[in-house]
Parts: sequence; C-alpha cells; structure tokens
Amino acid sequence: MELQKGNGILFRSEAGSLVLRNIIDRSLPNEITKNNLVVVTVDSQIPVGMGLKSSSAVSNAAALACAALVGNNLDDEIILNSAIRASLEAGITITGAYDDSTACYFGGIVVTNNYERELILREQAPSDLYVVVFLPNNNRRGNIRNLYLFSDLFMDAFNLAKTRQYWKAMKLNGLITTSAFSGDYLPILTSLQRGALSASISGNGPSIASITYKEHIGDILKIYDKYAGVTLVSKANNNKASLEVLVG
Repeated sequence: MELQKGNGILFRSEAGSLVLRNIIDRSLPNEITKNNLVVVTVDSQIPVGMGLKSSSAVSNAAALACAALVGNNLDDEIILNSAIRASLEAGITITGAYDDSTACYFGGIVVTNNYERELILREQAPSDLYVVVFLPNNNRRGNIRNLYLFSDLFMDAFNLAKTRQYWKAMKLNGLITTSAFSGDYLPILTSLQRGALSASISGNGPSIASITYKEHIGDILKIYDKYAGVTLVSKANNNKASLEVLVG
C-alpha cells in the first residue's frame, strides 16, 4: 500500500478488493484519500477459495498497512478487529473468522472462541513439523449447512484442542467434515497410514492438510500424486505478521 499523487483508491489486483476497500474506508482518514491516491497491490501465494484462509491473510495485511500508513501504533487487537469487521460486512464469513485471523496474524497454534473473540491458547508450533497441503483440481465445496448437524462432535474437537490435543482434534475434524460433505476420506486415511501425525480438510475445503515430520513427506506426496491437483509443502510457521517499509 503506497501513496501517490491524485486521490481515491486504486487496486492493482482484484484479490479481496471488496474487503480491502471496506478496511481502507474504515481505517484511513478521509483527508488521506482526498489528497492522495492510495495504491493497493496484493501479491499472495495462497490459493483463493480452497479453504486456506486467503481472505483472512489479505485482510490482516491490509489492516496492518493502513495502521502504519497513518502512523498509528500497531496494536494487535485493533488490527485484528478491523480485518474481522470488514470480512463480516463483506459477507465472506459468518462468525468473523477470528480463529483464521489470529492464526494468520500470530502464527503458531491458536485456539479461539470466535463468537466472543477470545484467544484461549497461543503457542509455538514444533519447529520440526511440516505441512503438506493438497489442492484438488475439483474445487467444489460441500453443503456448509450440513456442518450444523455435527455441532456436538465439533464441540468435542474444540475441547480436545483446548487441552492441547491438537492432532486428535484435527483428526476428528477431518472425519466429521468429510462425512458432512460426503467427501472421499481415503486421501486423509492414507496419509495417516504413511506417517502423518494428523490430517484433515482445511476449513470448508476442498484442500487437505497433513501434519508430518520431514522423513514422511515423500511418502505423503506419493499419495497425492495419484490424484488430480497440486501439492504444496511448507514448514510450520511461528512468525507473527510484520510490516516491511520500502524506501525509494
């Protein structure tokens, strides 16, 4: 996000422009957009619409950039609430996705109460863990309304997470979500058989995420090679969102 001669807001990419405009309108004083052209560029490696929290990541980045642009203190709570409020008003989330936003912002492992916007747990993920993410070519998502039929079981998964039994919670989430969406559980099951500590559908899917150690990555990749799609591998991230100021 940068200021140039002119006025208004210019998006150099379409990614999240509705949410970004909401954040900018709420975060920047009117005199800034009246006296400057606010140029916004989104450059993200996160696939959109695959359950990988791309909207939360972009919203956090925009809120962080706005706070820096006006010289405000980079207060974590204010930045998160700004991003969440914009997502709610844009209609891209029901609860505000406080869990997604805090995970994207703080890194590591977080457990939250979305409705109360309460951060229950936050801790570093083991540094030797990797995440293998499979993005199927068929990006059809299941009927989200079916998830409500399993609300009691999702609460069980939530309670497991609150007691730091993260991998059990993730496994249970994978079982429930796949059942609710009438999906194929075999890729998740096979990755567990090949050494994954845990595996599940990511968000509302269709992506599948597996947590593993380095020595099992190759075996898990072979599983997903049998399916049409793209596989990504990343180390667990513990870095908090940060701002980079470019001078020149």
